[in-house]
Amino acid sequence: MSFGFTNISLGNLARAASVVLVVATLFLFVRSAAAAAVDPVNKNLFGTAIKGYDPVAYFKEGRPVKGKDEFRHDWMGAKWYFASAENRDAFAKEPQKYAPQFGGYCAWAVAHGYTANIDPAAWRIVDGRLYLNYSKDVQKKWEADIPGFIKQGNENWPKLSKK
Repeated sequence: MSFGFTNISLGNLARAASVVLVVATLFLFVRSAAAAAVDPVNKNLFGTAIKGYDPVAYFKEGRPVKGKDEFRHDWMGAKWYFASAENRDAFAKEPQKYAPQFGGYCAWAVAHGYTANIDPAAWRIVDGRLYLNYSKDVQKKWEADIPGFIKQGNENWPKLSKK
């Protein structure tokens, strides 16, 4: 009985096995990298937190305000920008009061066990804490159960962050 494998050489079989091994190794590497802990602050390639927006302005002005280069403060390995010296100094004095929760990653994503970038316009202050989301559409989903998603995010964050 022939299964059509009569023309396969040991060399071809070894090459095929090598390809399978490389693909399997890459799969495991990508999978483990995806599960790796993230930096405690969501920052861009240049080290800028929350896309250069002033975290204090959300509390004081009730809206996202782009920070300025001259009002920069470095904290937790990230560059934070502020609209004024007053906001910068308030943050420097009490960063935990003004910094966004979950390191500035999307609150919806963290509640679901992963991280995602944010849109500074998709925000909400809850119980004196700033939460950011990936988009306004995602924020609407998050707003469907804010207390539940905050609770789940608080449980997930320690597993996601490098701390």
